[in-house]
Amino acid sequence: MTAGDLPAERLLAQQARRESNARTYPRSLPLAIERAQGAILEDVDGNEYVDCLAGAGTLALGHNHPAVVERMAELLERDRPLHTLDLTTPVKERFVDRLLESLPDEFAETAKVQFCSPAGTDAVEAALKLVKTATGNRSMLAFQGAYHGMTRGALELMGDTAPRESVAGVASDVHHLPYPHAYRCPFGLGGEDCWRTSAEYVERTLSDPANGIVDPAGMILEPVQGEGGAVPAPGEWLREMRRVTRERDIPLIVDEIQTGLGRTGELYAFEHADIVPDVLTLSKAVGGGLPLSVVVYDESLDVWEPGAHAGTFRGNQLAMAAGTATIEHVLEHDLADRAAAMGDRLRSRLEETAATFDAVGDVRGRGLLLGMEVVDPEGEPDSLGHAPADGDLASAVQSAAFDRGIVVETGGRHGSVVRFLPPLTISASQVDAVGEIVHESVRSVVADDRERAEAPA
Repeated sequence: MTAGDLPAERLLAQQARRESNARTYPRSLPLAIERAQGAILEDVDGNEYVDCLAGAGTLALGHNHPAVVERMAELLERDRPLHTLDLTTPVKERFVDRLLESLPDEFAETAKVQFCSPAGTDAVEAALKLVKTATGNRSMLAFQGAYHGMTRGALELMGDTAPRESVAGVASDVHHLPYPHAYRCPFGLGGEDCWRTSAEYVERTLSDPANGIVDPAGMILEPVQGEGGAVPAPGEWLREMRRVTRERDIPLIVDEIQTGLGRTGELYAFEHADIVPDVLTLSKAVGGGLPLSVVVYDESLDVWEPGAHAGTFRGNQLAMAAGTATIEHVLEHDLADRAAAMGDRLRSRLEETAATFDAVGDVRGRGLLLGMEVVDPEGEPDSLGHAPADGDLASAVQSAAFDRGIVVETGGRHGSVVRFLPPLTISASQVDAVGEIVHESVRSVVADDRERAEAPA
C-alpha cells in the first residue's frame, strides 16, 4: 500500500513519527490533504473544508487558480529556466514590471528591488542589512506583538518572546515599543487615547537623550499585526510613525509579508494611512503560492556592495511566473475591493456572534485578515472591563469549526484569537457558510464549557 492509499489517520500518525517536534499546524488541524481548488480542501478520506488559512495568507487566489496554473504550465512547456540565481530573464522582468505597477507611483518611481531567498523572513533579514548599511547604525526599533519571521535577525524583532526563549543571545540592540491595540491597550486606555498615547510615547522616547537607544538604523512595523492577533494600526498612528521617523532620518520598514497584495482591502495595507515607506518587505501572495520574497526600497538606500545579500533560490522563475499571474489577476479584477466587501460580510457575521456570546470579546482586522478574540467571561476583567483572553477556549472553537468543515488558525496573545485569512476569491456563499459554522462552533463550545462548570465535583 502506497502513501496515496492510506487513510488520513494513518498518514497523520506516520507524520508524527517521522517529522520534527517543531511541526505546528497538524497538531490542531489533523489534515491529510488530497486535493485543493479555490477555497476548498479535500482530505484523503473525501472530507471537504473551507480553507480560511490559505497558506497563512499566501494563496491570494486560492488553490490551483487557472490563471496561475496556466502561467506555470506555459513556462514549463517552453523549456524556460527554472533557476537563474539573480541573472535576469523575460519572466523576471515581467514580474518586476507588475510588482512596481501594483505600488503607489510615489514609491515605485524611486524604487529598487532586491530578490531574496524564498521565505519572508529572509526579506526581513535583507531589510535589516540594508538599513544598517545605509545608516551606519546598528540598533532597531520594533513593536510589541510583532511577528517578522524565524531566522535570527527577524526573531530578534519579534514581540512574542516564546520562540526565542531557548535561543541564547537573541534580541541584542532591538528596542520594542508599544503598538496601539484598542482592545488590549498597553497603557490601559481605550480607543483613540491608545494610539495617541502610543505615538506620544514613541516620540518622547526617541527625543530623550537618555533613552538608552543608540542611534537607530530603522523602525520596522506591521500595518496590521497578523500573527499578533489581527490587530490593525490606526491610520493616524501610522502617519505619526512616518512623521517621527522622517524627521529623525530613521528608515521606516513596513512588513507586508502577510498583508500585501489586496488582503486588507487595499493593495498594500500602508495605503490605508496614505503613507509611503522607505522599505517594504513582501513574500507570501507575491509568489502566487510558491516561495518568493522581495524587498522594495527607496533608491537613496541603495549603497550596499554587490553580494551584500544573496541567496541561492532568489532566482525562482516558477514563483515569478506564478506571482506575475497573481498580481495581474488581483489588479485586473479589483480583488482588493472584493476583499474589503467580503471582509465586511464576514466581519458582520462574526460581530453577531460576539453580540450573542460573552465568550467572544472582540472582532477586529481589515479586509480578509480578521480575528475573533475568545475570552473567559467568568474571569477577572482588566482596567477596560475586558475579560481575560482564553487560549484553551479559542482552541476548542478552532477544533469545533474543523469538525464542521472550516479550517482556521489561532494566534495572538495566549493563542486566544481565531484568525481568518481565506483566499481573496472566496465566494459570498462560502463566507456565509464560514460565519454560520463559526457561530455554531462557538455555541457548542460555550455549551460544553458551561456543562463542565456545572457538573458535580
